[in-house]
Amino acid sequence: MDFINSFVLLGNYVIIPAFVYGCQLALGALGVTLVYGILRFSNFAHGESMAFGAMVTILVTWAMQSYGISIHPLPTALLALPFGIAALVFLILVTDKFVYRFYRKQRSAPVVFLIASIGVMFLYNGIIRFIIGPNDQNFNDGERFIIRVSEFKAMTGLDEGIALRMTQGVTIVVSIAIVAALFWFLNRTKTGKSMRAFSDNRDLALLSGINPDRVVMIDWILTGVLATIAGTLYGLDKSFKPFTYQQLLLPIFASAIVGGLGSPIGAIAGGFIVAFSEIMLTYAYRKFFFYLLPETWMPDGLIQLLSTDYKFAVSFTILVIVLLVRPTGIFKGQSV
Repeated sequence: MDFINSFVLLGNYVIIPAFVYGCQLALGALGVTLVYGILRFSNFAHGESMAFGAMVTILVTWAMQSYGISIHPLPTALLALPFGIAALVFLILVTDKFVYRFYRKQRSAPVVFLIASIGVMFLYNGIIRFIIGPNDQNFNDGERFIIRVSEFKAMTGLDEGIALRMTQGVTIVVSIAIVAALFWFLNRTKTGKSMRAFSDNRDLALLSGINPDRVVMIDWILTGVLATIAGTLYGLDKSFKPFTYQQLLLPIFASAIVGGLGSPIGAIAGGFIVAFSEIMLTYAYRKFFFYLLPETWMPDGLIQLLSTDYKFAVSFTILVIVLLVRPTGIFKGQSV
């Protein structure tokens, strides 16, 4: 029984949170890898794009709540998501027209695009802070739990329980649906195949009659969809704060590079690798070992490898190791 309790404890505090966080990182990393795969530059404005899409979703959610519109027990933000997606896609396409397209015509080096994206990042951040402010914003009005710890304990008779929050369940279901739809689009539709051909061999794709401007536009639209959904799901699960999305850029890029920058499958795998690494290395295992070890063997302290303050340091360490040992990532994406 103690053995089962220990792993239920681990599931509640490590496995479920890491899986949900991995879904959020995977969606963010997919947006980064789509931009890199088509446009060949690292988009440092992606974190702020997520924040902008989530911000518009929040504003529309508040408006819906004021009019009594909801889909309880689900969060009203799911109804507002299309508005956030539309606003972010519009902003990204305008940014591409007035910023990135100029550098494409000039055939500028990737580092020029990267520097431009940093400027765009600060511009987006200023807009977001001006509109919604720098503080935490709570917009989740759905049912809090799908299953509670007390309910799990009553069903199983265990000392430990598992709680699954509604936001966690929504994140998992929506992420699976979006990833499935994206892979169907890339592998089954003519436009998706054109994007893959353009990414694999740009010159040959142009000779085949593929319109590069249309490919770029579709790429930005997909990126906007993924960024808004990832940003909103992260905000629902953790709360929305603009500065957090700047910090989130590090584990997102680490996820994309670990899996292989330019590889959609790699972005998903990298997201889960980074998420589980961060949470497993910063979790305090004392209670876990309390169930497995004799009391006389229990060490002092929390049995925690790293403080939660160093969570993002884990992402940075993983990123550095991968760049030094295998720059193409697990699934051999574009070399960084």
